[in-house]
Amino acid sequence: MTKPPVIGRTREEMAQRLAQDIPDGSYVNLGIGIPELVARFVPAGRSLIYHTENGMLGMGPAPSPGEGDPELINAGKQRVTALPGAAYFHHADSFAMIRGGHLDLCVLGALQVAENGDLANWSTGEPDAIPAVGGAMDLVAGVKSIFVITQHCTREGEAKLVQKCTFPLTGCAVVNRIYTDLAVIEVTPNGFRLVELSPGIDFNFVQERTAAPLLRNPEPIAVLDEKCSYNSR
Repeated sequence: MTKPPVIGRTREEMAQRLAQDIPDGSYVNLGIGIPELVARFVPAGRSLIYHTENGMLGMGPAPSPGEGDPELINAGKQRVTALPGAAYFHHADSFAMIRGGHLDLCVLGALQVAENGDLANWSTGEPDAIPAVGGAMDLVAGVKSIFVITQHCTREGEAKLVQKCTFPLTGCAVVNRIYTDLAVIEVTPNGFRLVELSPGIDFNFVQERTAAPLLRNPEPIAVLDEKCSYNSR
């Protein structure tokens, strides 16, 4: 049986594209799922320091299948590697870094993102939903900038980018930028604004799959400064 052609970017390509926008020297926390893939990609000439809230700074990419230390894991319980100079510390110290504002950027997945930057990424609110907020509420409150990486739509074809979240919120007005298989989208005071289309995708295709107006006016794009802080927040 022939697989349908991939439309837009693959998960790995989404992660690689996001990594291109992380400034040199940034301290970055990666959430569970697609965000974990970002650790595989460090742009040439840059040094990115990846943090995991279970107590590690200097996390490297996942080891080859069947290799790695079963006790060296990230917050998603996936085996990882340690880069030269990596440090290990208590879980409480890890959250002190987060709550103290010492991390520049956090990359999270999403169930929904609202046009004002509200994020819902931990529960659908259904009676049988498993509570799994983890450290996300601390991360969106304490980290300087928040990037979301997610498929543009659910498996059922429903939009994840909406006018208002219907799922329980992780944080209010916290998301700066969204990376999907179809596009890179900025959260602005005027709503969602297209930054870049994925290869082979046109504007109308993305707008039809976005449950909120998508701006494409050539407004100035907020640029990350040296500390990875958006001037729009």
